[in-house]
Amino acid sequence: GSVVASYPYDDSPTHKPTGVYSKSADDEVFRYLAKAYASHHPIMRTGKPNCPDEEGETFQDGITNGAQWYDVEGGMQDYNYVWANCFEITLELSCCKYPPTSELQQEWENNRDSLLAFIEKV
Repeated sequence: GSVVASYPYDDSPTHKPTGVYSKSADDEVFRYLAKAYASHHPIMRTGKPNCPDEEGETFQDGITNGAQWYDVEGGMQDYNYVWANCFEITLELSCCKYPPTSELQQEWENNRDSLLAFIEKV
């Protein structure tokens, strides 16, 4: 896991594992929506999730193009965009995939304003 808003495309023509910005036709819209979420999240907006084993990982403005982060061939985000015209972003909300119950209230607090801002933009 991480703390970032990722947007299409997750796949790139070269399938290079990382570092290829794979721009969609609606790149500006996706960036706008991802930034709307990230800018209201206290950790995400810093661009520094500080996840264990990935302490140096950073994301400008808390967002990333999926393929630039890491290439994913055949992902649902790209599939739904290409074949169903669904505009989806992927939200990585925690370094831990399964946070303990004791941390769920804080996760809600971290994401409440982001969710409301995102819904408002959509």
